[in-house]
Amino acid sequence: MLTFKIIAGIIIFILTFSMIISEKVPPSLSAIIGGGAMIILRIIDEHEALLAISRNLEILLLLMGLMMIVSIMSETGMFQYLSIKVAQKAKGDPVRIMAFLGLGTAICSAFLDNVTTVLLVAPISILLAEQLKIKSLPFLIVEIFSANIGGAATLIGDPPNLIIGSMAGFKFNDFIYNLAPLVIINLAVLIFTMVFIFKDQMDVSRVSKAKIMEMEAERVIKDKDLLIKSMVVFILVITGFLTHTSTGLGLATISIMGAGMLILISKKSPEEIFNHIEWPTIFFLSGLFVLVDGIENIGVIERIGEHVVNMTDGNLNFTAILTLWFSSLLSPFMGAVPYTISFAKVITEISPNFSGNTNILWWSLSLGACLGGNMTIVGAAANVVGAGIASKSGNPITFKEFFKYGSLVVLQSAILSTIYILLRY
Repeated sequence: MLTFKIIAGIIIFILTFSMIISEKVPPSLSAIIGGGAMIILRIIDEHEALLAISRNLEILLLLMGLMMIVSIMSETGMFQYLSIKVAQKAKGDPVRIMAFLGLGTAICSAFLDNVTTVLLVAPISILLAEQLKIKSLPFLIVEIFSANIGGAATLIGDPPNLIIGSMAGFKFNDFIYNLAPLVIINLAVLIFTMVFIFKDQMDVSRVSKAKIMEMEAERVIKDKDLLIKSMVVFILVITGFLTHTSTGLGLATISIMGAGMLILISKKSPEEIFNHIEWPTIFFLSGLFVLVDGIENIGVIERIGEHVVNMTDGNLNFTAILTLWFSSLLSPFMGAVPYTISFAKVITEISPNFSGNTNILWWSLSLGACLGGNMTIVGAAANVVGAGIASKSGNPITFKEFFKYGSLVVLQSAILSTIYILLRY
């Protein structure tokens, strides 16, 4: 029999997700109100709510540290410099530029925030397209898709991986070892597909190519001294991530200490850098942690888990593939982060029912949530940012247009991921 708490909890959960998807209310505010409603109606008490946040404090601190580091690095002009150099390395050939930008974006997004990567690279790609006198759509589409694919390769590359790493206890190197090989394959297939689709739009004159070769990349570097300092700290932080199992230092500690060190040696005002932290993202995640723990408290997660086990008849591989495809199809509409937080609880609940290596379920969730975000323009934050930049430049990307390319890319990714999971695990 459904009690008041169960009914109220489900209603709050559905209403909160509806507000997040509709974007009529800022997502951070929707999550905070939803989590607060869970506490007010005693679905979860205040102590349990604080525990829900504290259990995931490493994720929040890790993100905050990286946000501060990237905000300082972005002031140097390094990303713009690299984009121009990539274009010149391609000798102004738009097909090569598109491929190189996709590869560069994927690599950057594996170690930086996806949104920041797109935010920094997209304006330069629009400038390059204008110089070549072609549409910027192919460049932007490839960059957005590459950012989401590249982000799937590491623990810090995409928010869903941070959540999975925290809940499953995976280390930084676990993601690289298990997911990076497939990410490389996915990226190669993406670039090949996009070149095939857009090749007819890539005819440019020699004069246009010459303009690219004449651009002075050095002029976009705003502060060489800060560039050197930030690169040294960034390399130290990434080294710390790669070796943290040996050193025993937590990822959050490495990230925050790296940010503190960079603020100190760059002589930046801490208050100014703190303003660059994406506080809406921090509050959004905190509210979701409370919201999902509330749903777990009333037994909804347990019931969903039982249905999943019954549906797959306890077959681990079938459950993994089902998780992958559900995640690929649902996360683009529900949002990758809220979907991951919710379904991660389901995996925690059902894992004891299987024999064998249940890590396959976590990797399936990661691939589905991260790569599935490419389907819709609201599927990932990087998509929204990229589309916003395109619109401001006078080259808007419509929902229908994005979905046309995104659904093909996600279908490719899901098929490749299915084959990879079945062969490897």
